[in-house]
Amino acid sequence: MGRLTVALIVSSWAVPMSILVNHIVPEPYMDEIFHVPQAQQYCLGNFKTWDPMITTPPGLYFLSLPATYFIKACSIAVLRSTNGFLAVICSVLVHDIIKLLKPSLDDRKATFYSVILALYPLHWFFTFLYYTDVASLTLVLAMYLMCLKKNYICTALLGAVAVVVRQTNIIWVLFVACTGVLDYVQVKQKHKDNMLSERKNNQFVSSKGVNSSSNLKKRRSGNAIHTASHETSLASLPDRSSGLFSEIQSIILVSWHLKWELLVSFGPFLALLLAFAAFVVWNGSIVLGAKEAHTVSPHFAQLFYYSLVSCCFMAPVHFSKSQAASLTRSFLKNRPLNLLLWLLVTVVSFYLVHNFSIAHPYLLADNRHYPFYLWRKIINAHWSTRYLLVPLYVYSWASILNILAKVQKKVWVLAYFLASAAVLIPTPLIEFRYYTIPFFFLIIHCHITNDRVWFLMGFLYTSINIFTMVMFLFRPFHWNHEPGIQRFIW
Repeated sequence: MGRLTVALIVSSWAVPMSILVNHIVPEPYMDEIFHVPQAQQYCLGNFKTWDPMITTPPGLYFLSLPATYFIKACSIAVLRSTNGFLAVICSVLVHDIIKLLKPSLDDRKATFYSVILALYPLHWFFTFLYYTDVASLTLVLAMYLMCLKKNYICTALLGAVAVVVRQTNIIWVLFVACTGVLDYVQVKQKHKDNMLSERKNNQFVSSKGVNSSSNLKKRRSGNAIHTASHETSLASLPDRSSGLFSEIQSIILVSWHLKWELLVSFGPFLALLLAFAAFVVWNGSIVLGAKEAHTVSPHFAQLFYYSLVSCCFMAPVHFSKSQAASLTRSFLKNRPLNLLLWLLVTVVSFYLVHNFSIAHPYLLADNRHYPFYLWRKIINAHWSTRYLLVPLYVYSWASILNILAKVQKKVWVLAYFLASAAVLIPTPLIEFRYYTIPFFFLIIHCHITNDRVWFLMGFLYTSINIFTMVMFLFRPFHWNHEPGIQRFIW
């Protein structure tokens, strides 16, 4: 079992489902009415033609060109097959990342986990349509895999391609670069500590006599001192038990001493960031088209929606007795301070929900999207409902941070939170597909090793996928004010 097994399993549903979707929905639907004609213009070599309603860069269209060239067709079915192919590649990338993050994990489990993640509903559904989501996730994960392998030039190049597919991926480029710097600093510091320990050990041994019996004693003593010295040096590194500020202080100190090495290794990321900044200045906005409908807005409630949605997609993990007990133990460790902190977070959350919950006109007017019904039936069902959800939001983020902190350094968790916030808060429209990349970073770093939990999540994902695809394919409806068939979509 391994990469090939993952690829074959994902292909076994990607191919027949793609055929079914193309048979029942042969015409472009929703955002496809913009993406498909634009890609077809590129197939004809008209690279100067651009639809002003498209908000994302043309990376997806370039990725589709090889398939259209070899197949000698640029139909909607061929264009959609780009995402089917990328979904298979994405599942293999997830497998490789899991194996790197968890070297002790056997191949059978890594294969099982990768297949389950390929069923994640938002990722699975858009595998069969011509949207940018699957390509975006695939490139971001490929970039992260190269960073884990310490191939930073390739990482930056893949990051550039990811940004050309979706411009908000610049945040994930910075996040991956940050994780690369953290890993680089830690490895260098450990190597330096090991060298120092060996030097001290050699000095200790050479300062003694040559008597064989005493030498044996000295070697034993030297080994003990070497071990103690090594443990002491590693203890000086920021670990998961240390405080956030001590971690940041130690990382800054070591990074300053390694500044030239870091500049050489991570210079390509800086160049990419400067190029992106120049693009934003030239373009006058981060989005390309339809700028009036996609203005940057402080939508802090979006961050809360993400936490609750992600916890629901990981319900067996977050809404379990063991997780509730873990949070309770964490709270009781320093009860007065934690009580004050929870109260502060809850009050701030109420304030943000009250002042920064945005109802975008697209959300209110389009009953084809599931968020339309969630907004009307739950979030905005009553004036009090949005406030009653605040404790759930607070619990969700507390649970996410608690799980990540068990296996990641606090500064890594902080970087993840800030990256998620930077991507989601400026987005005025509630779109669950925007949550896909932060969700994948979350779940692959949680180190969930309970097969029963994975099985339950797989059952949950499969059930949701069956429901949403049945609704999309077999429950079409009509609008009175607009001709054509309408379909439910995420």
